[in-house]
Parts: sequence; C-alpha cells; structure tokens
Amino acid sequence: MASHIKRAFKYRFYPTDAQAAELSRTFGCVRKVYNMALAARSEAWGRQERVNYGQTSAMLTAWKKTEELTYLNEVSSVPLQQALRHLQVAFTNFFRKQARHPRFKSRKRSRQSAEYTASGFRFRDGELLLAKMSEPLHIRWSRPLPEGVKPSTVNVSQDAAGRWFVSLLCEDPTVRPLPAAEATVGIDVGLNHLLTLSTGEKIANPRHERRDRERLVKAQRFLARKAKGDGANRLKARRKVARIHARIADRRRDLLHKLTSRLVRENQTLVIEDLAVSNMVKNRNLARAVSDAAWSEFRSMLGYKAAWYGRDVIAVDRFFPSSKLCSHCGALQAEMPLHVRTWTCSCCGTAHDRDVNAAKNLLAAGPAVTVCGAGVRPQRNTPGGRSATKQKSLQREP
Repeated sequence: MASHIKRAFKYRFYPTDAQAAELSRTFGCVRKVYNMALAARSEAWGRQERVNYGQTSAMLTAWKKTEELTYLNEVSSVPLQQALRHLQVAFTNFFRKQARHPRFKSRKRSRQSAEYTASGFRFRDGELLLAKMSEPLHIRWSRPLPEGVKPSTVNVSQDAAGRWFVSLLCEDPTVRPLPAAEATVGIDVGLNHLLTLSTGEKIANPRHERRDRERLVKAQRFLARKAKGDGANRLKARRKVARIHARIADRRRDLLHKLTSRLVRENQTLVIEDLAVSNMVKNRNLARAVSDAAWSEFRSMLGYKAAWYGRDVIAVDRFFPSSKLCSHCGALQAEMPLHVRTWTCSCCGTAHDRDVNAAKNLLAAGPAVTVCGAGVRPQRNTPGGRSATKQKSLQREP
C-alpha cells in the first residue's frame, strides 16, 4: 500500500474551565521539563559531555520522585516525554548547523503547547478525548478530516491572543500528484506588488500590517502605560495587542494559502529567487515592509504544496541580476536603482517593466539551475554591455 502524505489539520476549540485549567497545568509542566532538560544538557556540554534523549528521560523519572517536582505526576506523562523528544530534535538541528542553539521557553514569550501521541488521546466518532480529562474537547470542525483516517499525533496550543487550537496529524489519502501541466512561471516578489509573474500579471500587496497600524499603535501605547508585572490590567492590554497581531497574521496567511494553491495548481514548474530575507529585515528602512510581505512564509508554502502535488520549485541564486538584465537581448545594465520601475535597454531598445522583466529572467534562468544543480551566478559584463554566455543560456522572448 502506497504511503500517504502526512498533513496537519488545525481547528479552534473552546475548553471548559476544568479543561482550560488542566491544559494550563500541562503547558507549565511541559515548559518546566523542557527548560530543566535544556539546562542539564547545556551544563553537561560545558563539561565536554553529551546527554541524549534516553538520559533526559531517566532524569524525568528521577525528577518526578522528588518532593519539589511531585506535581509533574498530576499531568499526562506523554506531553512531557514529547518535550524531551523535541529538545533532542532541536539539538540535532543545532549540531547540523541547521538551527540556532535551543533557547529556554518562557510563559510570556513562547507559544504554549503540548503534544500527545496515540497513547495520550482517544479519537472516536468525531470526538477527541485527551488523557486526564473526563469529557471530549468542544472542537469547531471548520472542515472534515479525511474519511476513514485517525490522527497519529495531537498538538494542543494556546496563542498569545488567548485562542485555543488543536492540530491533528493524519495521513491524507486525498493529496495526490496533479495531472502534468505545460505551464512554467517565473515569480518575482516585491513590495509595491507582492508578486509579479513572468506572464505579466501583477498581484497587489495588501499591506495587512499597515491597515491595522493605527489600532496596533494605540494598543501598544496603552500596554506601555501599564505597570510591569503580572497584573490583570497588563494581561488584558497584552491580550489586546496580541489579538491585533493575530488578526493581521490570519489575513496574511489566508492570502498566501490562496495564492500558493493557485500557482501550484496552474503551473508545473515555478522559478523563484533565493532571497536572504533574514538579512533584509536587518535594514531598518525595509524591515517592517519585508516582514509584512512574508516572503519566507510564501516560499515555505510553495515548497511543501509543490511536493504534495508533484510540481517543481526552482530557486535561482540571490546574486543573479534579474532586474538589470534585458530579457530580450541579454544585455546587462550597469546600474539599476530601486526607484527605477521602468527602463529601456540601451542595446536593443526594448522597454521593460522592472518587475516583469525580472520574472522573465528568473523563468529563463530556471533550466540552467536544474541542469547545473546550483544557483545561477552573476554574469561578467562585456565591454559592449552584453554577455555572450548568458545570451546563449537564456531563452529569447518573442
């Protein structure tokens, strides 16, 4: 039997007071175990010793027997073990240089969550019952789960705005490769327009954060006037700020899901630019706009949906001069300031829209990336402004 794609289905739910109290205790215990295990592993590393998951699991057993940490026995043991597994994954990624060193979890700054494996929950007849609870969660089923499948993992979380979510990880038999398409598209991301396609289509940037900026500024000023600490008024003000941020993020995510689904459905190959977004947000003049555009989230969505449906995503090297290169004759312009949105090639006289031209060049460079297995680097400019090598590799536009 062919393996299916594992997919998480996220729903909002509304716990009773007893369930909310139980989950809050579980979140606190998960955070405590994670932080203690992280401290133990960090101290061991300072002594040139390594501590693995098995050793931290033994530590957890010992911690539960102490008088100070006996409250760890009051919650399900499954989320505590999962916290140790997550820490192991975090260290593995760190040693592979794929992530930063794991950081301690904070009740205020970290997302509160707990993960249950199959032994920690029961899913039957559309009802989800977690360990240590006497009644199922009241879930708002905004869409049905795939028929005949049961979740292998359940993740319960509460965001900064106080909303409760449950994520069910299932094998989804409905996700299958789409029929092959003939279309190939180059995609240039930007700020004036969120996306510009090589077909000439431009997708407007809704600037979600700007629409709510006035409300956000007022809420943040109101929060700043509250006394520091855990007072009820400060908590209420913090929740108000978090709700505005959540509203912005929800709208942004909804748009990106619709755009990426459409692009993957319509095109067999999608060519994008490998941008260093983490470096761009260090520019104080662009950080807010770049963050609001969410280019990293767009690329992530495009990548996993392409993998689901049998499409190809090609990333062209970030140093490839897509904006300065004439997509008609291959001539490379010496300078191209950001404020220049339209320009005329000095060699062939073709008039270009900056973003459309960049998308066309990305589309043409895509096959070279596929063949070479690496990013396309900037070409050398000849005295006449042309590059014979690039002219041969780029597809000429009619």
